Amino acid sequence: MTSGMWEGVRERVLALRQAPRWRDVFGAPEHPHGHGFELLPVLTEEELRAVERRFGAELPDGYRTFLKEVGAGGAGPDYGLFPRRPSGPEPPPATGRCALPFRPELTAVLDRHLCAEPRRADHPDDDAFVAAHAAWDARWDELHDALTEGTLCISDRGCGYYSLLVVTGPLRGTVWEDVRAVGEGVVPIQLMGSASHLSFAEWYLHWLGVAERRAWGQEGTPVGGE
Repeated sequence: MTSGMWEGVRERVLALRQAPRWRDVFGAPEHPHGHGFELLPVLTEEELRAVERRFGAELPDGYRTFLKEVGAGGAGPDYGLFPRRPSGPEPPPATGRCALPFRPELTAVLDRHLCAEPRRADHPDDDAFVAAHAAWDARWDELHDALTEGTLCISDRGCGYYSLLVVTGPLRGTVWEDVRAVGEGVVPIQLMGSASHLSFAEWYLHWLGVAERRAWGQEGTPVGGE
C-alpha cells in the first residue's frame, strides 16, 4: 500500500463526532448497533501478530496497516468494523478457514445447485426421493459454508449481510459482500459505475469521504455507507 495512506484518517474519523449532522450518517447513531464515530486503540506489531496467529493467516497490507495506524475496530462503513484484539496471552489454535483458498466461483456453483433441487416426480418412490434430497441438502451445506473460506468477516451491513475481506489468492485485499441471507452468495462490493474490485483502503476511504460530506451538512450526499 502507498506510504502514508492512513495519515490523518484516525483524526478525521474522530472529528466527525463534532459534526452537526453526524447522526444522519447511516450506522453512526449508537442505538442499537451504531459505531458513534469511535475507534478502538491501534494494535502494536506484537498484538497484530497474535491476531494473525489466531486466524492462521497474514492479513492483507491495507487492513494490517489500518489496524496499526487507525484503530483495531469501530467506526467504518455501515455499522462499523468488528474489533480485532488478541484473545489473550496465548491465542486459541487457528481454525484455518482464513488460510483456505478463496473461491468466488462457488457462488455460481451454488446457484446451479439450487436450480437442481430434486423433485418427487423424478424419482420412482419416496425413499429414493428422500435419499436424493438428503444428498442435495448436504451438498448445499458444504457449498454454503465454503463460500467464505479464505475471507475474514470485517463488518455488519445489517439485515444479515456482512462485509468480507479476502485474505488469500489473486483477490487478496479486496472487499466482498456476504449476502447468503437472501440466497445470493458472496459478491464483490463495487462503487456505482465501476466494475473493478475495491481494496480495503478504497472501500474505507470512500466511506469516510461520504460520511464527512453528510455529517458536515453538504448537500447532495447520500445517507448510506456506499
